[in-house]
Amino acid sequence: MENIKGKTALITGAGKGLGKAVALALAAEGVNLALLARTATDLEAVAIEAGKINKDIKIAYTTADVGSNTSVTNAVAQLKRDVGDIDILVNNAGTGKFGSFMDLEVNDWEQIIQTNLLGSYYMIRAILPEMKARKNGDIVNVSSSAGLKGAPLTSAYSASKFGLNGLSESLMMEVRKENIRVLTLMPSTIATELSINLKLTDGNPESVLQPEDFAELLVAHLKLPRRALVKEVVLYSTNP
Repeated sequence: MENIKGKTALITGAGKGLGKAVALALAAEGVNLALLARTATDLEAVAIEAGKINKDIKIAYTTADVGSNTSVTNAVAQLKRDVGDIDILVNNAGTGKFGSFMDLEVNDWEQIIQTNLLGSYYMIRAILPEMKARKNGDIVNVSSSAGLKGAPLTSAYSASKFGLNGLSESLMMEVRKENIRVLTLMPSTIATELSINLKLTDGNPESVLQPEDFAELLVAHLKLPRRALVKEVVLYSTNP
């Protein structure tokens, strides 16, 4: 197993849900945290909680819109000033809206693609050069099982996640020879605030995937020996 203590992870969408769970799980492993989301109060709360889990790690946070390349560039520069170079990038920020093809407006499509697909592209573009220079790094792209199979009412969301899967696979094949691992995680519905508000699940912890399950899986893959690269993982609830 690889020791990830002392590494630094940048997590997008870190203020709640999957991003928060990942941040807290990495804090427990001794990983320094660079947290990014839209809402400062959410980030502050996560930073305080992570600091209680491990008082020895460095924690920095800033707000940004991952759908804006300028916003991403400025945020990454600030976080690197605060915590140093980034070893692990977790592209978790995402949005979703569901409805029939014609009921979704053009701006709905544009926002979903901008956040879910271009947001990850902007983040990778900002971080990848330093990973290539060091010939080391991990990039985790949080996709969805909706990126494997389309369904009624999911056209925009599925399109964004299909696109992210293609980006991830192509990037993985391009940078693996530089000792950079790209992992795509494709969970089905997890009991986050977003999925519960969209009525995609009731969030029952007895049967439905929880954010902590996802975080445990992600951390386990980061701790694999460098010689081992997992391309993608699809995660489902056993019996929802």
